[in-house]
Amino acid sequence: MIEDQDWERSWMDNFQPMRFGRRLWIVPSWHEAPEKDAVNLLLDPGLAFGTGTHPTTALCLEWLDGQQLEGTQVLDFGCGSGILAIASLLLGAREAVGTDIDVQAIEASRDNAQRNGIADEKLALYLPEHMPAMQADVLVANILAGPLVSLAPQLSGLVRPGGLLALSGILAEQGEDVAAAYAADFELDPIVVRDGWVRISGRRR
Repeated sequence: MIEDQDWERSWMDNFQPMRFGRRLWIVPSWHEAPEKDAVNLLLDPGLAFGTGTHPTTALCLEWLDGQQLEGTQVLDFGCGSGILAIASLLLGAREAVGTDIDVQAIEASRDNAQRNGIADEKLALYLPEHMPAMQADVLVANILAGPLVSLAPQLSGLVRPGGLLALSGILAEQGEDVAAAYAADFELDPIVVRDGWVRISGRRR
């Protein structure tokens, strides 16, 4: 039991506030925000994936920070902790939709949204089978390369013409295959690589 407590304490000590891009910080809820006037997302890392420490989450957060999200509808496909959906709302999105196959992820996303003062009507959370038909202005999906390829027709259809897409969860050697699955429907940006992982982004034709 004591070992567990020591591990938890050291882990909490190691999870420090992190900056992504120009405006966005992920701040553990037990920490002071380093920059009070920044966009600060409070997070208690829980069971669901996505604390900002993983390169794929970082790549997506930095991409969101670089977009003009004011007034947009953002879809976080495979939302995990809800970190990308919540970040998009704090960065100015009008509303966000999160979907995940894991009920625990939906619950974690809801908890994290409440921690950040996100109104219920701003963030809709669904299991995939309950998600309504939609075409979002922005879609982010930080899942795995296999599903990103097999779901390419579905994901492409969830983005409106002229809308934006960002994909991660992709190992560097898988990047070209994933990009090829989206090239017909999107004007793709150069692939961004970090620590053996990549981000693919583009604009819907």
